[in-house]
Amino acid sequence: MNAIHRLFILLNSVKQFNQVKAVLIISLLSIILVSCKSSPDQAAAAPPPPVLPVSLVNESSETTFIEYPASIQGAVDIDVRPQVSGYLQSVLVNEGAYVSAGQTLFKINENPYREALNNAKASLHAAEAAILNAQLEVDKLTPLVQNKVVSDFQLKTAKTAYKIAQANAEQAKASVASAQINLGYTNVKATVSGYIGRIPKKQGSLVSPTDQTALTQLSDIHEVHVYFALAENDFNTFNKDYPGKSPADRIKHLPAVDLVLADNSTYSIKGKIDMIDGQFDKNTGAITLRASFPNANGVLRSGNTGKIRLSLRHEDAILVPQSATVDMQDKVFVFTVGDSSKVKKQSITIVGKSGENYLVKDGVKAGDQIVLSGIDKLQEGMVIQPQKTADKVAVTRIKK
Repeated sequence: MNAIHRLFILLNSVKQFNQVKAVLIISLLSIILVSCKSSPDQAAAAPPPPVLPVSLVNESSETTFIEYPASIQGAVDIDVRPQVSGYLQSVLVNEGAYVSAGQTLFKINENPYREALNNAKASLHAAEAAILNAQLEVDKLTPLVQNKVVSDFQLKTAKTAYKIAQANAEQAKASVASAQINLGYTNVKATVSGYIGRIPKKQGSLVSPTDQTALTQLSDIHEVHVYFALAENDFNTFNKDYPGKSPADRIKHLPAVDLVLADNSTYSIKGKIDMIDGQFDKNTGAITLRASFPNANGVLRSGNTGKIRLSLRHEDAILVPQSATVDMQDKVFVFTVGDSSKVKKQSITIVGKSGENYLVKDGVKAGDQIVLSGIDKLQEGMVIQPQKTADKVAVTRIKK
């Protein structure tokens, strides 16, 4: 019985082995058939390299610009204030009008000052009469003293009285002059030619030199001063970028500057930087510079705002379109095209902007090819089909 049982187990094992063997053979044949069938399809479905525009970095001259917010003031901006008190009798100018130096703008009631002048003149006449009287006394006593009829003391007293009368007359003359000046101050005149501002006080108002509010403002804008500020780092860069041993020497060599107005238009006449402040502002940590612009046509007014545009040339720097860059982790990259049309992601160092281009210091060099667009789909080492464009990325060189 034991022998028969063992034989049965052996036959069953052989049967199971043959079944497993058959299953393995069928599976292997299925894999081979599927592989042979799918390989041509997969090869046919592989996409071709993408066609992307590239550009060759080339050398060229280029000027870049830096802009700073600025405020505009007239060459002379003054408050027009009365120098005597009184009622404003008449306003002789309109707001916004152009006036010439010496033109009367306001008239203050002059009656009290005219009477003061008349009183001063009367005092002067009395003083002049006193001089005549003193002179007569001296003339009368002189021969009497010579003939020893009267003492010398009386003549000296008469001469002293004469000098006192002369001094009183001089004082009276000064009073007359002062009264004439005050009378003249009732006519408030323009000290410079320019444009009138707002006039808050109207006819009949009581005005005084101590008033907090001026009668109006007067701006001489035949030339305007445009003020802008540089932070400490910008000022240090400014000193390094522009030649000169001292501020005065540097001002002489600075190029002309443009004024960009609030509507982003550029003022038609270039200006010149003519002042660098002597110290930094303690509150803002910035230093002020001034540029002057001719303004004969009166386009610019005090209180306008704008931007000063400084031109600057950079040596051996490259301009790369911003559209050809990608920002990642506080760095900026471009894709350069290498051997076998493989792209490489290259970090670049940016030192400024010029229009829609980055000003690059390091990372790419003349002769490199960079991808201009489609970079959002690129990866390191990816193969592309370069499509060269007519545009070239420029390297700026300073020309001395």
